[in-house]
Amino acid sequence: MIQRVCILGATGSVGLSTLEVIALHPERFEVFALTAQQRVDELIALCRRWRPRFAAVATAAQAREMRAVLQAEGVRTEVLHGTQALCDLAAHPEVHSVMAAIVGAAGLAPCIAAARAGKRLMLANKEALVVGGRWFMQAVHQGGATLLPIDSEHSAIFQCLPDDRRQWPERIDHIVLTASGGPFRARDPRSLDDVTPDEACAHPNWVMGRKISVDSATMMNKALEVIEARWLFDLAPERVRVVLHPQSIIHSMVVCRDGSVLAQLGTPDMKVPISVGLAHPARLESGASRLDFLALQALTFEAADHGRYPALGLAYAALHAAEGSTTVLNAANEVAVAAFLERRIRFTDIHRINAAIVEALEPRSGDADSLDALLALDARARAAALAAVERSRR
Repeated sequence: MIQRVCILGATGSVGLSTLEVIALHPERFEVFALTAQQRVDELIALCRRWRPRFAAVATAAQAREMRAVLQAEGVRTEVLHGTQALCDLAAHPEVHSVMAAIVGAAGLAPCIAAARAGKRLMLANKEALVVGGRWFMQAVHQGGATLLPIDSEHSAIFQCLPDDRRQWPERIDHIVLTASGGPFRARDPRSLDDVTPDEACAHPNWVMGRKISVDSATMMNKALEVIEARWLFDLAPERVRVVLHPQSIIHSMVVCRDGSVLAQLGTPDMKVPISVGLAHPARLESGASRLDFLALQALTFEAADHGRYPALGLAYAALHAAEGSTTVLNAANEVAVAAFLERRIRFTDIHRINAAIVEALEPRSGDADSLDALLALDARARAAALAAVERSRR
């Protein structure tokens, strides 16, 4: 049976890589819906190529523009707009699989919709778990969704574990998430004040969007992955560990109770975990280059120093704090990274703002009692972070 796929965030790096994998297997997959937030021209081009049944954008004005262009060219894609459209497409009865590749907390609502509808949910949006972990996992279980992690690290852990989740607790002693260390791994932290957005986005191994690239430079990306792993694999925070592995060949490891270590290796290419998500439990050609062991340099490992990468400390502290603290951390970081990319604050201000907001905005009783309450907490944290950005500029 052909799998109908909805790609949330189709114009980003994960969305485009998903389409590359699908293109290798036209007999197995159909592009049913594509969405984008801002890149309307790029989404129009994708609709020309793939002719999806639906497309969705953020605003009514964008939708009108897109409809006019596609109708003039005879492309019959129906164009929708707004958050509810994303949720409707993610839960559409004709959709089998959803690639959740929207960056940030904006991806939470459609992820929940897909989970409740029992879809094969390929999760590249780590913020769904960082912001609403307990509620998101409840939706997955109640809806009977198949949850497949797409982050290379979490996909690696998933691939090292048996399909039967009931066996995981007896297998796992702890897991090790590997991290490249980003572009500033060997740079003196005292020299980072004047880092430019282009420098922060120049990842040594991976091709990613600008927001996630900055997160990799601060190690906030890995910090969020620690939070995500806590929920995906139902582990206490201290059983999720991080080690620097600059070559990005070993994507993560499971340390078993008997002392065995299971690792997943491969070239640093997101098409591999994407193909795992699309085909699980089968394996498909992904289009990624093969790992040449004879050409490999040494594989090295280093401690993930919280002094150099203080974002990691924030993540572990948030996991041990009141529920909702990870929501606050993520919201502050999204605001701070956006301000840095707009050159409104310095690179080192990102952590300073994140730490200040997490300290100042401790969740109150009731802040995590529902998704609506968490989203209200998210909004308060964003407002506080915006105010901190303005203070930084003075």
